[in-house]
This record gives sequence, structure tokens and C-alpha cells, in this order.
Amino acid sequence: MTSSSPLTASAAAPLLCIDIGNTHTHLALHQDGVLSGHRDIPTPLLDDPAQGLPTVLAALRGPTAPAGSSTALSIAFCSVVPAATPRLLAAASAAGLSAWQLTHEVRLGVPITYPRPAEIGQDRLANAAGAHALAPGRPAVVIDLGTAVTFDLVTPVGGYEGGIITPGPALVTRYLHERTAQLPLVTDLQTPVASVIGKSTAEAIRIGAIVGYAGMIQALLDAVLAEYAARRLPSAEIFLSGGAAQMVQGRLRLPARVVPDLALTGLAAAHALNHR
Repeated sequence: MTSSSPLTASAAAPLLCIDIGNTHTHLALHQDGVLSGHRDIPTPLLDDPAQGLPTVLAALRGPTAPAGSSTALSIAFCSVVPAATPRLLAAASAAGLSAWQLTHEVRLGVPITYPRPAEIGQDRLANAAGAHALAPGRPAVVIDLGTAVTFDLVTPVGGYEGGIITPGPALVTRYLHERTAQLPLVTDLQTPVASVIGKSTAEAIRIGAIVGYAGMIQALLDAVLAEYAARRLPSAEIFLSGGAAQMVQGRLRLPARVVPDLALTGLAAAHALNHR
């Protein structure tokens, strides 16, 4: 488990925001409008007593808090791993904490006009809530580059309207390795590409993943923005989130706002809307 800064609570009522993903669970403490202490926990270790959420909750509650006692700390979470949800709830309950889940049935700040809202990943709804919180009243395109690459499309009238899903770059490189006899597994998708002429098999795969993926993202973005323009919508705010956001940012033709913790921002905003 890694952290960018210590995860500690102060006097103001804190909110622990948790985004349970397929590979990793991302969390940070929201307090006074600021997210801090970002951590990643491998989702299979979410409730591990030594490496998972119980250690985080124990640190936040402090060493003198008796087991089962309540605290001002609350939890807001979203999950795309249904089996992990009861594990989080059990860990929260053991610490004497309440946990609020973002679903399609809560207030997000924008309506949902998607025909089957229960099918929408909760992380995508959190992204929509975050986009609205950061760019209220504007159309938004949220591109989340994780295990899967998702586009979430938000408009002033339709709210959350739908999106696009495609496999993420790491899935593609892993698939090439697993489905071929000689292609190596390439995991470095962060180092910038200096030349598009690969001088090794691994380098050729990296170029395809990094440069090719940015081209696919741009093509999809062009199609979305063309549809927005045909509907005479104002200019859209473009958000990039997820682990591969920086990889794509410099290769898009339009400026995009990188917000790695957009889902956590959306969790905090939606929690505030639903607890007034």
C-alpha cells in the first residue's frame, strides 16, 4: 500500500472517499474541500487486517479509540466489484463507522437520462458527479484510462447520457502476450516514446500501445465533440482520469484537464448533496 502523504484526520468532520476498482482500490481523505493522503490498496487485499482498509481506519480513529466506538469520520464509496462491497461494509462496521454508497439512485448534481441506469458503473457515476462539481453547467467529456477506457458524457440538459467503453492499453499488451507464442509482456506504458520506429519487439508494442491508444482516444473524442456541436451545445470541458491519463494528455489536439482523483472528488460532492 502506498500513500502520497500521511492519512490523518483533523478537527473538522472528515470523509474517507473510496473507489473500489477491479485491480486497485483508491482512497483519500476529504476535508475542508481538499483531498489528501491518497492511497492505493490492491482490491484483493481490501479487508486484509495488515495491509488493507482496517489499518487505514485504525490510523484515522487514533490509537486511543476503543474498538467499536463511533467517530466523526464517515465513509463514501463506489464499487465496480460487487463481491468487494460487503467486505468494505464489514470493515467499516468493525471500526464503528457508517459507509454511504454512491449508486444510480442517489443525487449526483445532474440527472441520469441513460435508459438503464443500474448498468452504469458506480465509478462512472462518481466521475460524472466530479465533472459537474468542477465544471457546473457545462457539457463534459470524462475519459477514464484504467483497466478499461471509459468515456462518460454529461450535458447541461441530459445530465449523464451515456458513454463509450474500450479495453485499456494494459489489457491490450497483456492480451498480445497471452495469445501469441513470442510476443513479450510489456508493462512500461509511462516512459515517453522518443521515436515511432520500434527497434525491438517490446519497443514496437510500447509504440502501438502509447501512440496508437492516444490516436484511438482522439478519434472517439472527435466523434463525441462533433455530436455535441451538431446539438449546438457549448464547448465541453474534457477531463482525463486514471493511471494512463498523463500518457494521453500530450497527444490530444485539444486541451484536457487531468484530474487523477476525479471519482473521489465526485464521491465527496455527491455525499454532500445527499447529506444536507
